[in-house]
Amino acid sequence: MTPPRPRAATINDVAALAGVSIATASKALNGRGQVRDETRRRVLVAAEELSFQPNALARSLISGQTRTVGLLTSDSVGRFGIPVLLGAEDAFGAGEMSVMLCDARGDSIREQHHLRTLLARRVDGLIVVGESTDPRPSISRNLPLPVVYAYAPSDDPDDVSFVPDDVEGAKLAVQHLVTLGRRRIAHVTGPTHYRAAQDRAEGTQAALAEAGLELVGGQPLFGVWSQRWGRQAAEIVLKHEVDAVMCGSDQIAAGFIEAARERGHRIPDDIAVVGYDNWEVLSAETRPPLTTIDMNLERLGRTAAQHLFAAIDGKATPGVHRMPCRLVIRESSLTGTV
Repeated sequence: MTPPRPRAATINDVAALAGVSIATASKALNGRGQVRDETRRRVLVAAEELSFQPNALARSLISGQTRTVGLLTSDSVGRFGIPVLLGAEDAFGAGEMSVMLCDARGDSIREQHHLRTLLARRVDGLIVVGESTDPRPSISRNLPLPVVYAYAPSDDPDDVSFVPDDVEGAKLAVQHLVTLGRRRIAHVTGPTHYRAAQDRAEGTQAALAEAGLELVGGQPLFGVWSQRWGRQAAEIVLKHEVDAVMCGSDQIAAGFIEAARERGHRIPDDIAVVGYDNWEVLSAETRPPLTTIDMNLERLGRTAAQHLFAAIDGKATPGVHRMPCRLVIRESSLTGTV
């Protein structure tokens, strides 16, 4: 015969063991209301001794919150969205929030369907993760809950958005090259209609201007985010006298390095190369390994989640918040390290 399961401890048991009322025990466990520190400690000790687990439904009825949030992504590939989502999930886990993940796959109809589903589940808030840093249409105006945008900012300045600071990231890359004594620097990047390509070109030119230098060729080379474009761009860049190239993505940088090596140029002795994104399947495996800019996307996701907590508590921080990037130095820029 199977022995009966032991009865789970209730808040009544915690209150009785701590010698307080049920209302006081509830306030102490939920961190709400005025409770003396000594009383709060006594309640927490009693809860731990009894292995008390709060009832999620009861807590939601008391607080008016479900302790559930939605993560809505449109990044069907996941190249940039997944690190953001992982960072957000870390923060939600630490805050004991349940997460519902929905992938709209870049489809506005699918996005509306997921929004209706999340609203029906009464989520307390929502993080919307984009597939590029181009502004996206706001969905906040008609929603009765806080929304935070990550990676792709909302086009409404009254919304809360977090994006990588690509202008400063590109400046970091060029300042690194200038510090190494490189003076003939070219810039190869992605399509002109991408905000990321525009921002990285702006940062590159600003850093060169600060150093009293001009861009090789006089202007950035805009193309596509691909190794093929990196190889094609090398044919153009190598017609000039050049000792460094700042590339707008790791894919472009990998293609450039491949073409430059085929033409007898030593990387980094003859030409130092810096990429962007720190996509480690490329940046760590390129020959030589690639110096690059890391957008700190997991940190961006964690920060977005923390600000969603604040928004749920009525403390939203409107505007586009630009998060710092970091330089990851590898052998493609430093001579004598291979």
